[in-house]
Amino acid sequence: MATVLAVRGVTKRIGGRTIVDNISFDVQEGEIFGLLGPNGAGKTTTIRMIVGLAKPSEGSIAVCGHDVHTDHRNAMRQIGTIVENPELYPYLSGLENLRQFARLSGPVDAAKIDSIVKLVGLEERIRDKVRRYSLGMRQRLGVAQALLSDPKLLILDEPTNGLDPAGIREFRELLQSLARQGISILISSHLLSEIELVCTRVGVIHRGKWITTASVSAMKEEAAGTDSVLIHVSSAEAAIAALIAAGAKGLKFHEVSATTIAVDGIGHSLNPVLRPLLDEGIAIMRIEERRSNLEDIFLEITGGALHG
Repeated sequence: MATVLAVRGVTKRIGGRTIVDNISFDVQEGEIFGLLGPNGAGKTTTIRMIVGLAKPSEGSIAVCGHDVHTDHRNAMRQIGTIVENPELYPYLSGLENLRQFARLSGPVDAAKIDSIVKLVGLEERIRDKVRRYSLGMRQRLGVAQALLSDPKLLILDEPTNGLDPAGIREFRELLQSLARQGISILISSHLLSEIELVCTRVGVIHRGKWITTASVSAMKEEAAGTDSVLIHVSSAEAAIAALIAAGAKGLKFHEVSATTIAVDGIGHSLNPVLRPLLDEGIAIMRIEERRSNLEDIFLEITGGALHG
């Protein structure tokens, strides 16, 4: 599989402060790669360097083999970008917007515009004024605009901000459709539940440093190993004592409140936990299963940082 984006040993310093510190990662052809990190982690600076708006202090960035800084024009021809809400002309129709952008970006024939409109699912509304579009439709039109130049890499910075659940699902399906056609997508977002559903792999950046790169499936498997249950009992102190006395091996448990204990890594059977409690006559009021997800792993590896 071809490497579309190659980031190698990139560092960015501003005024003596290191914003991005020696990061390296790849995005492959047809891959949806999630760039994760709390606010201030260096995500936006990284994206600005990829699209040539900022120059690395050290390292290199190449898109389809073209260095972003020494071969800027050819590198930028391979990239389409949407940063949050796309810039559109609300008083023009969707089609007129695309024609206007086509004139600015180079010759694009009508047949190609029609095929892109169909690809993003706007054929029924493309002649309506953009001011009548929902936010989700505007995002689709923004993607259509970014596709006019046949990019190999689509970069999206918080693309689902403001979308309702239905709009987020539709946008996710669009991105997956584009990836199946060989377009690579780099998506930066703080919506970890959405990243978990749409991305192939993720990379985590924290305080300017690259923490990890992993497939979403591998991270889900890791999260699955930390599934836990909350058990509401008559006495948490007595429940903990009963588990210790029974020698509940392989289990991690702790008191959450005077009437609740948490048990991690419980697997498929509750018997190793419930039997000692019942034998000691401890009343069990309620049991809640808690499945770990990508957000749990993210919070763990960044020390609990999510929004700052």
